[in-house]
Amino acid sequence: MRFTLFFFSLVLSLTDIQKVSAHAFVDHAEPAVGSSVKTTPKTVRVWFTEKLEPAFCRLSVLNSAGAKIDKGDTHLDQLNPNVLIVSLPELKPGIFKVIWVAVSVDTHKTTGDFTFQVLP
Repeated sequence: MRFTLFFFSLVLSLTDIQKVSAHAFVDHAEPAVGSSVKTTPKTVRVWFTEKLEPAFCRLSVLNSAGAKIDKGDTHLDQLNPNVLIVSLPELKPGIFKVIWVAVSVDTHKTTGDFTFQVLP
């Protein structure tokens, strides 16, 4: 009996540790991380590993000169609270950097970036 109680206590404590250490990291993106595309995407969509708190999340897209070129309308996908979206204007060929700030619903903040290229 004592062993059973100990075992269940251990399992529950490990489960709580996993919940506490949860952070929203990039699962995948469109355009894909490091990809080359032939046509300008209308949006950048980033799927995260956790549900997001939209008020504290941001996607920014910069051109090779470091100027912000997205439309500034970062928002969550209405059907998936793990997906962050920002609209893009028509892009000239070049390399673009996506910078993300994500705050999961458990309030953990993560940041990162990746690039994609629009081919001529």
